[in-house]
Amino acid sequence: MEKLVITGGRRLNGDVYISGAKNAAVAIIPAAIMADGVCIIDNLPNIEDVASLNSTLNKMGAVSEYSDKHTLKVDSTGDITTCAVFDEVKKIRASYYLLGALLGRYKRAEVALPGGCNFGTRPIDLHLKGFKLLGAEVDVSDGIVKVSADRLIGTQIYMDQVSVGATINIMLAASMAEGTTIIENAAKEPHVVDTANFLNMMGANIKGAGTDIIRIKGVEKLHGAEYTIIPDQIEAGTYMIAAAMAGGDVTVKNIIPKHMDSLTAKLAEMGIRIVKNDDSITVIAEKSPDCANIKTMSYPGFPTDLQPQMTALLSICKGISVVTENVWDNRYQYVDELRKLGAKITVESRVAMIEGVEKLRGAKVSATDLRAGAAMVVAGLFADGITEIDNIKYIDRGYEEIEEKLSSLGASVKRVEC
Repeated sequence: MEKLVITGGRRLNGDVYISGAKNAAVAIIPAAIMADGVCIIDNLPNIEDVASLNSTLNKMGAVSEYSDKHTLKVDSTGDITTCAVFDEVKKIRASYYLLGALLGRYKRAEVALPGGCNFGTRPIDLHLKGFKLLGAEVDVSDGIVKVSADRLIGTQIYMDQVSVGATINIMLAASMAEGTTIIENAAKEPHVVDTANFLNMMGANIKGAGTDIIRIKGVEKLHGAEYTIIPDQIEAGTYMIAAAMAGGDVTVKNIIPKHMDSLTAKLAEMGIRIVKNDDSITVIAEKSPDCANIKTMSYPGFPTDLQPQMTALLSICKGISVVTENVWDNRYQYVDELRKLGAKITVESRVAMIEGVEKLRGAKVSATDLRAGAAMVVAGLFADGITEIDNIKYIDRGYEEIEEKLSSLGASVKRVEC
């Protein structure tokens, strides 16, 4: 077991390079198994979720190997099993993308129900509804999802609520269905677009990704392709918030600034100076930020995956801030940990009321999930004294070399054995 030890109170200065997008990687790697050929996926983040999916593909019969720590070569031309019930599958939520990928190519799949972070109910009802509308039979029992179809037939699918996972999973299956599938009220997140672009590189015919209507004309076969994953919007946002909280002058590089609009607008509203360039954003924090209200929404709204980090920042802002979580129903489990550092936060249902304080004090805290762990790191950078964060396996699921990147900016962050 390892933990992060942070000595707070140091301003951050310098450049930080952002890794490839976790949320795109965990969809694109399963999609590679649909190709009758070899896929090379570049700019992958070197994180635990990617390693788990790589191991899963190999156990399924693909030949998946690292060319370097950011590039996977996936050969799916061999004998692929459509049964994925391994331990690695159960560890991460995004393993459910194997359902759509296998159903699309092989018209059958058997996948263990996904795990990942525990901060709310995560039913896959919308995914299964989409598969059924395409003509698949679905059975869920004993923690296993089984889907099968003689044929998949394109159809019109209206999403009862916006769901990134369901949009991508249906898109995967429909890519190799007969006829045309139209997904209405589709999610518009950058990683939805990235997955569609990857599928199109393999020969799929997908139009409209990034809008609320996606049209997919099914094809009989997908071929191998080489693809570079987009930068990670959430990692970029985490470092921007860290700079705003610790103070300093930080340039976040290798990003798509448009993806950051909801965050940059909010930080500017709070009095943080923001300078945008073609592929970077500089955050200059010279004074205590002003309070603000946040409502999480689907893209292009404020991302739920930045809500815990933003709540940490708001805990030191002058005045009263209100955060409304509109995506997940139990994403405030980390609040008790922030209170250990001295934050004044009250939670009622999906709303958090935050009374800003001048100082936080170091303490022993725990990462209750991936982004909650990032919030502890951000808060620890500001807090007086030493903050120790355990359960950092969650942080490692989504952040590449976080202690090294922060240390390069002047922070005191060390990884030690518990």
